[in-house]
Amino acid sequence: MQFQCDTASRTPIYRQLIDQVRAGVARGRLLPGDRLPSVRQLSRELVVNPNTVARAYTELEREGTLLTQQGRGVFVATPGNDLTKKARRKQLAEKLDLLFVEAVHLGFTSDELLAMVQDRIGQFAFVTEEKDSP
Repeated sequence: MQFQCDTASRTPIYRQLIDQVRAGVARGRLLPGDRLPSVRQLSRELVVNPNTVARAYTELEREGTLLTQQGRGVFVATPGNDLTKKARRKQLAEKLDLLFVEAVHLGFTSDELLAMVQDRIGQFAFVTEEKDSP
């Protein structure tokens, strides 16, 4: 996966990297076990401070998206969720509410929003079977 950063954006570079990795995983472009560039390598490619890349990797590791193996590198982690289904549903409901607020302010109808969701849903790698504890 090719990473890029937009220095003109208001979004901090470390956040841009986090978003790109998360999107890559969600879209199936980054799979569990895939190796990411080292902090030094990516910082050279993007011409950014290594601390910026390290911060992004640290946050992604903290959330369980990445796994660092000493001496081997940084890898996409196998999905595992410590949250209960109820907690995950609550988190997603909060994010959906933000989407709905934005859709209303942009003047979309509920039917238009549903059509957009249906149109785009195939671009993401959803879990096919529920792996959850109560």
